[in-house]
This record gives sequence, C-alpha cells and structure tokens, in this order.
Amino acid sequence: MKKAFGRHFALLSVTLFVLAASICAVGQDTPETVLRPPKGAQVAIVVFEDLECPSCARTQPLLEQASKTYKIPLILHDFPIGPPAHPWSHQAAVLARYFDTHSKALGNEFRDYIFQNQIEITMANLRSYAEKFATDHKVDLPFVIDPAGKLAALVNADRDLGKAINVVQTPTVYIVSSRNPNRPYVQIKDNNQLYSTIDAVMKE
Repeated sequence: MKKAFGRHFALLSVTLFVLAASICAVGQDTPETVLRPPKGAQVAIVVFEDLECPSCARTQPLLEQASKTYKIPLILHDFPIGPPAHPWSHQAAVLARYFDTHSKALGNEFRDYIFQNQIEITMANLRSYAEKFATDHKVDLPFVIDPAGKLAALVNADRDLGKAINVVQTPTVYIVSSRNPNRPYVQIKDNNQLYSTIDAVMKE
C-alpha cells in the first residue's frame, strides 16, 4: 500500500511540475501581476495593442518616447481584435513573436515597422512585408513560422490576460506603480495626459 501511495504521489508531483512548466511557458504574467511594474522598476507603462489598430500606430511612438524620457519600462501586450474588423492582426502578432525569438529588440522593431506600414498592409501581402523585414535584418523567415502553435499560444495568452482585467479596446494604456498601494495603476484615456499622469504617479 505504501509503495502504491509512493508511486501515486510521485506521479502527482511530476504532473504538477509539468503543469507549472506549461503555465510558465505560456507567460509569467497573471491578472494579479500584469498591472505592476517589472522587477527592479517602480513605475512602468503597460499597453495592450493590436498591430492593425490605427490608434495603436499613432500612440506607440508617444509611449516609446515617454519610456525614454522618464527611463521607465514599456511593457507590450498583444490584444489582437481579429476578424472581421482586423483580419491580419493576429498573424502579425505571431510574426512579431517569431522575431522576438531572435531578440526582443528585433521583435519590437518589427512591431514599429508594421505600424509604419499599416495603411498598406493586407492579409494577402502581410507575409511579403515580413519577408522584406527579415531580409533587411538578415534573419531567416521559414515558410511555416509556428508549426507547433507555441507563438500563437503566447499571443492568445496575452489576449486572455487583457480580457481578465477587462480590456475591451486598443490601445489600452496604463501607468503602473509600486509607489502607492492605494493607486497601483492609472489608465490613460487621453494621450495628452500621458506625461502629466506619469509626473503625478512618480511624485506619489
């Protein structure tokens, strides 16, 4: 009986370990942690974005400049709206995740590139834009970039995370802070208030 119990306990332990590893592989953020600064930062900008969203394309350069100006992290999360409104947004996010596998900087540069060319991109020519970007950066772009669906799972996990904290549109931008436990985050609803909100949060 003790041997049987030991085998069952060992099997349970292995199962729990695999489950935990799977969760970590999809992403470490949870609804409880997503609106907090990353380790080592007191304030950060968090944005849920859609690469096919015109408002996201206009907002992203402002967020990048604010991140540089205040020397605070800019945390990007995928929130592709998908078809019918945005038919290629999910695939673009998967492509960005592919370039992330080479370096996070390259993935973010691809996101900026998509925003800059957004008005010309369609579902039919998205791959061509990705191939040009890959060639320009001397990166191989395989015919099937996500054969096991792991990159799509990361995109979907981000989108589910956004839904869990009631994100309903893009871009949704937060200034998050560990300075004031009574106000750990503030949502930016007007880009004109971005800098004044960061100033206020950093003074708390």
